[in-house]
Amino acid sequence: MSFDVFVVGGGPSGATAADDLARAGRKVALLDRAGRIKPCGGAIPPRLIADFEIPEEQLVAHITTARMISPTGRAVDIPIENGFVGMVDREHFDEFLRTRAESHGATRLTGTFLRIERDAEGTHVVWRDKSSGEERRSLTKFVIGADGARSNVARAEVPGGDKIPYVIAYHEIIKSPPANDVYDPDRCDVIYDGRISPDFYGWVFPHGKSCSVGMGTEKPEADLKKATAALREMSGLTGCETIRREGAPIPLHPMDRWDNGRDVVLAGDAAGVVAPSSGEGIYYAMVGGRVAATAAQAALASGKAKDLALARKLFMREHKTVFRVLRQMQDAYYKSDERRERFVSLCHDIDVQRLTFEAYMNKKLVAARPLAHVKIGIKNLMHLSGLVRPNFT
Repeated sequence: MSFDVFVVGGGPSGATAADDLARAGRKVALLDRAGRIKPCGGAIPPRLIADFEIPEEQLVAHITTARMISPTGRAVDIPIENGFVGMVDREHFDEFLRTRAESHGATRLTGTFLRIERDAEGTHVVWRDKSSGEERRSLTKFVIGADGARSNVARAEVPGGDKIPYVIAYHEIIKSPPANDVYDPDRCDVIYDGRISPDFYGWVFPHGKSCSVGMGTEKPEADLKKATAALREMSGLTGCETIRREGAPIPLHPMDRWDNGRDVVLAGDAAGVVAPSSGEGIYYAMVGGRVAATAAQAALASGKAKDLALARKLFMREHKTVFRVLRQMQDAYYKSDERRERFVSLCHDIDVQRLTFEAYMNKKLVAARPLAHVKIGIKNLMHLSGLVRPNFT
């Protein structure tokens, strides 16, 4: 079979790209390995739910409070005003997205990407069929590489694709305990503590009947399982049954280039689009899939491979500033427990709380309250300079 676009990777990014292309009437293939569940807290903001038409039945929990916990154990509860954060289970959410793409006309293939070959006939994706074990060759005009942070497509086809820096994320899915003084099924806990993660954070994210407990780090010497065990102990979750354990790399910043100028464009983790500081990836992965599909559409219409560069341009036009601010925040506050203590103290400020969650829910910096921005800037400088002591009152 031949295709207009061949999508490698069936996570949220690849499935979104395939769905958009199929709805547009393009002949698209979606290749997925199957059986792979990415470690992920599973949080999705209201904008994602609206922009990508996610049905209510995909939400396993509605989070109404975020708790920030400092290295000394002090906690700041931030209410999510005028809305909620939805939680999904990636095992079922990703399959829902793939099935939806198929229902709109995408051809689903199960197997492993091997390489891209080119000849007089055109571009061929070579992949191994999972059911037969045989190599297959699929002719296509363009390829979207959405195969994760260690993307084989990026490594082989796009400059810089073999040098993407990343953190390692690890989590354990456990059976949720009944609500108690420590565990709240409507609250996400984010733990900023060097004993759990020396350079990122740990989390306890409820998923209804289950719960994601994990952490991330860029330090190769860190013992992820030991840190997660410590996190479960401090969160009163040691006795809960473990359903599964998962680990995977998370990219640290977007690549400088997403296409090869010929027939390949990247999307999602393969392009490095995970938000600094928060590590949020689902929304940005799906946006990455959408802009990759848009770029492929433009290239198909014009016949010009240079239009593949449109994917990165569209993404960065809307999200570059948010990524820059989040990177500055991570660089400033994740360096030490003393800084993390100050960061959680800063989160106690009502202006910080409101603007942070308005930005999270809407995926853009809020410009409606300039005075609040000025106040936050001053408070931020005072905390970083040590002029104020951490305050939790």
